[in-house]
Amino acid sequence: MKISILCVGKIKEKFYSDAVAEYMKRLGRYADVTIYEAADEKTPDGASKELERQIKEKEGKRLLDKWDSSAYTFVLAINGKQFSSEKFSEKIEELGVYGTSHIQFVIGGSLGLSDEIIKKADALLSFSQMTFPHQLMRVVLLEQIYRAYRIMKNEPYHK
Repeated sequence: MKISILCVGKIKEKFYSDAVAEYMKRLGRYADVTIYEAADEKTPDGASKELERQIKEKEGKRLLDKWDSSAYTFVLAINGKQFSSEKFSEKIEELGVYGTSHIQFVIGGSLGLSDEIIKKADALLSFSQMTFPHQLMRVVLLEQIYRAYRIMKNEPYHK
């Protein structure tokens, strides 16, 4: 299975980078995982809703440069569907069984994602109703994908 993670912004903190590198290494035995980083826009304090919309559109266009329209696309969104780890694993396995060879996940920047990106999703995925830094979400997503494969393969993984 090919898995792409399209995200806005670079990881700045070493502890996030180290965690991402560790999960990428672990996932290598299960899937071909690639991370694409789209440059984020500076958002001035007190930005208007219109400026925020324009920023999300610019970031969205950069994400679309790496978008694979043949892939099954999960867009991370606070109002998306929440899965247990077991159900998430079942979903990934089901996609593979029914012929999906590429899954892409999309993580927005600090303002979220443009309407155009959200509309292109096959599914909206939420990890919580809470808001998390997009850099941390990359780590959480990689961990959950890794956990999903461990569950699929009936390999032990802490609960």
